[in-house]
Amino acid sequence: QVQLVESGGGLVQPGGSLRLSCEFSGFTLDHLAIGWFRQAPGKNREGVSYISMGAGTTFYRDSVKGRFTISRDNAKNAVYLEMNSLKPEDTGLYYCAAGQIPSAMLRVGPTEHYFDTWGQGTQVTVSP
Repeated sequence: QVQLVESGGGLVQPGGSLRLSCEFSGFTLDHLAIGWFRQAPGKNREGVSYISMGAGTTFYRDSVKGRFTISRDNAKNAVYLEMNSLKPEDTGLYYCAAGQIPSAMLRVGPTEHYFDTWGQGTQVTVSP
């Protein structure tokens, strides 16, 4: 059974930091990519950052470059999203998702349709 479980969300002040974790099971690591997505109230879900479990190829959306860092631990079947210098516009429900995506495609930021298994999400709220 494939599943992903997110953790690490919370309430933080602007400028603060959070570290999200995504632990997964039931997947083979060949061509496996894990992505972080977020959805703010009244807005569409958007891709934040992706990583390939094999090559370590990463992708970041422009608005988080330099502030967020994605990393992986293959031994623990886990992916992390370190979020620094958080802004109110980073608020949202953060999901991790998995898909079989080649690194070459991951590098250019595939749409969420390439990710076919999703976690339940963890809430991140950035507010004074």
